[in-house]
Amino acid sequence: DGQVYAMKKVDLSFLSKKEKDMALNEIRILASIKHENVVAYKEAFFDPKDRKLCIVMEMADSGDLQSKINKAREINSFIKESKILYIFKQLLLGLAALHRDKIVHRDLKCANVFLTKRGGVKLGDLNVSKVLKEGLMRTKTGTPFYCPPEIWQDKPYSSKCDVWSLGCVIYELASLKTPFQAESMAQLHKNIVSGSYESIPQ
Repeated sequence: DGQVYAMKKVDLSFLSKKEKDMALNEIRILASIKHENVVAYKEAFFDPKDRKLCIVMEMADSGDLQSKINKAREINSFIKESKILYIFKQLLLGLAALHRDKIVHRDLKCANVFLTKRGGVKLGDLNVSKVLKEGLMRTKTGTPFYCPPEIWQDKPYSSKCDVWSLGCVIYELASLKTPFQAESMAQLHKNIVSGSYESIPQ
């Protein structure tokens, strides 16, 4: 159709059953969501030649949010507040779409927010997402710096964990660093559970 797509290749031959299930879960979830703020799934196929599962999805032609933050940090230039608010709104809409279908992202972070040259902001990389069927979940997952206290404390959690992670993303956009800083996992655990973080620069 003349469009350029992104393709994620998953080598199934070296994956555990759990990892294979995660890859297939990503396909199932992506296929079920149709929203402008969620990366669109196109198709998937198994390549028998290299024994890899190929997942074809919408191309985000302007990289990811983490790259944008890294660039701003390199030149010591804060991102404009109006831009942060725009990204915040788009991510809220994307999360609302997931949560309406009882889907929890569970790994929302700047590297999983994709941008387009037309100003699009899209949630992607749903490989650890889960359809919320029983209200609360217990599986420990996600990226440590963005995980809410419930996950660190091995407590049941819900879609609210995505809202916490979104707050961490917005903090990082505003300050060019993650809200919870630590030199060890034990200290990171303590800081997140106690809510210990620096104020966003004015």
